[in-house]
Amino acid sequence: MKIIQILPELELGGVERHVIDLSNELVKLGHEVLVVSAGGQMEQQLDSRVQRCHLPVHLKNPFTWLYCALRLAHVVRSQGWQILHAHSRVPAWIANWTHCFCRVPYVVTAHGEFGNKSPWIYAPYRKACRVICVSNAVQESMKSCFAENTEVILNGLSKPSELWDPREKDSRKLLFVGRLSSFKGLQDVLRVLPHDMDWTLDVVGDGPQKEEWASLCRELGISDRVVFRGYSDRVDSFMAHSSCLVFPSYIEGMPLTVARAVQIGLPVLASDIPPIAEMAMPDSRLIPPGDSAQWEKAIRRFLEQGVTECHFDSSAVPSLEKMVSRTLALYTAVISSTSDLNRNQKMQCPEHDVL
Repeated sequence: MKIIQILPELELGGVERHVIDLSNELVKLGHEVLVVSAGGQMEQQLDSRVQRCHLPVHLKNPFTWLYCALRLAHVVRSQGWQILHAHSRVPAWIANWTHCFCRVPYVVTAHGEFGNKSPWIYAPYRKACRVICVSNAVQESMKSCFAENTEVILNGLSKPSELWDPREKDSRKLLFVGRLSSFKGLQDVLRVLPHDMDWTLDVVGDGPQKEEWASLCRELGISDRVVFRGYSDRVDSFMAHSSCLVFPSYIEGMPLTVARAVQIGLPVLASDIPPIAEMAMPDSRLIPPGDSAQWEKAIRRFLEQGVTECHFDSSAVPSLEKMVSRTLALYTAVISSTSDLNRNQKMQCPEHDVL
C-alpha cells in the first residue's frame, strides 16, 4: 500500500511516538509511507525508507489548510497514494479537503478527548471513512461527536530495550516522563514531595512549563533533587534504572508512558482517569488527579515501603505488531470499499457510458 501519515509536528509526545512506530513498522513490511508534518526533533527516529514532506500542517489557519490540501492532492494524484491517515484536528481538516479535491479516502485517529466538542471541530471526523480511537475511554467520551464509524485500536509498543532491575527498588529514584504542560500534572507532584525523606526526581521531557516548574522547584527548595533532563530517546534506560514512575496526568487518550513502564516492569503511581483505569487491574487504587493529600500519601507510602497500590497487567499492553496488523486490515477495508463505491458511481454515470 501507499500510505500518507499526517500529524502537526514531530516534537516530543505520544502522538509523535505512535506515528513514528507505525510508519517504521509499515515500511519494514514493504509498504510505502509518506509522513507529512512541520518537522521536529523526533523526525530523525523515522526509518530511512519513510519518505518525509514538510508542510505547515501545524498552523490553525484555514487558508494554510487549503494550501496544504492542494499540495497534498497534487502529490496524491501524481504519485498514486492510496489512503490518508490524519492524527489531530488540523490534519483531519487537511485530509478532508484533500479528499474533496482528489477523492482519496482518509481515516483519522482520535488520540484523546476534545475539550471543545463544537460540531465545527469534529466535522472531518464524522466524514472520515473510519475513526480509530486509541482506547475504549476515548470512544466512549467522544461518541456524541463521531458518526457510527469508530473502531478501537489500542496503541501497541515494541519490545523494550531494557527491563526494570528490582535492585533499584530501594533507591528512591522517582521518574516523570512526558510533555511539560499543565495537563500532565507534574506541578501537583512537585508541591507534595516530602522534604523530610530521601528521594530524587528525574524529569524527562520538554514543554512550555519547563521554566515555570524549574522556578517552582527553586521556590520549594527542592531544585537540588529535581533534575530536568530535557528530551531523551533513552526513556527505556531511565525506566529500567528508576524506582517508580509518577504519572499525575489530568487528560490522556492512551498513556504510552504508563504502558511502557508496565512493559518494563517499573512500579507506577498514576492518576485515576478512564484511560488509565482501563489498563489497571481491578484491585488497583489509582490516585485522583489534582488531589494533593492523596498524592502525598501515595508518594510517602512508596518511599517508606517501596510498593504502590497501582497494579497493571502487562498483557493488557498490545504489541506493536498487533496494532499494525489491525491498522493494515482497516486500511485494506477502507481502500476496497472506496474502490467499489467509485466503480459503482462510474457505472451509473451517463458521461462515463458516452466516453
